[in-house]
Amino acid sequence: MASETITSEEYISHHLTNLTYGQHHDGSWGLAHSAQEAAEMGFWAVNVDTFGFSLLLGVLFMFVFRMVAKAPTTGVPGGLQNFVEMIVEFVDDNVKGMFHHKNNMIAPLGLTIFVWVLLMNIMDLIPIDFLPEAGKLLGIHFLKVVPSTDVNITMGMALSVFILVLYYSIKQKGIGGFAAELSLHPFGKWGLPVNLFLEIVNLLAKPISLGLRLFGNMYAGEMIFILIALLPFWAQWALSVPWAIFHILIIVLQAFIFMVLTIVYMAMAYDEDH
Repeated sequence: MASETITSEEYISHHLTNLTYGQHHDGSWGLAHSAQEAAEMGFWAVNVDTFGFSLLLGVLFMFVFRMVAKAPTTGVPGGLQNFVEMIVEFVDDNVKGMFHHKNNMIAPLGLTIFVWVLLMNIMDLIPIDFLPEAGKLLGIHFLKVVPSTDVNITMGMALSVFILVLYYSIKQKGIGGFAAELSLHPFGKWGLPVNLFLEIVNLLAKPISLGLRLFGNMYAGEMIFILIALLPFWAQWALSVPWAIFHILIIVLQAFIFMVLTIVYMAMAYDEDH
């Protein structure tokens, strides 16, 4: 519940500010103690909470899946093994349906993206004040617990996928083939300037849309939870539970979309007619 000692604007600003480590005005390095100070730390500042939670969730993902893979049940599998196998089969079916080339990295890549993004998104279902208030007891001024509401994470993942797409496009088609793809489609050699403009815009739009789509949807969901927390206690219960149930669909859907677009972009890198 929002504290009565601060204004609504201060409450919203506090919940939208990351625990940021960077350089202060006096040249020293340390954690920011206000939203303005965090914003002024510049490009090289690190969002410690985003980094920490995303790393923790990544380790959790690897630990659980490795544990199940190392000790599978040969008879009737348990609930955890069933759940893991269901996710693996789900991702594998999607890869087989969209990627018709030989690359043993695509399925693990799709699995990693889907599960990791899903875990980061699920953090949005934790009550909005629960972990930040616990952090205050430890002297932590700010704490954002949903890594996918930080554009640094979503764009970082999108740019990583983009680099892979460029690498495999050049590896499969050669530099000349990739250059021809950018310069000769869709209007042939006589429309080269227009072709370059359209294809480069289309190419750059892929990582931008991939990263901003996830960020925008999760950021909007978090903002609604924050606004609900500003309402009277009875209204919070009346609105937060229905929104949380609906938000589960968004959480899963955004992880699925990020995975599917990654697979599609990788398939396009292999296809000769793209």
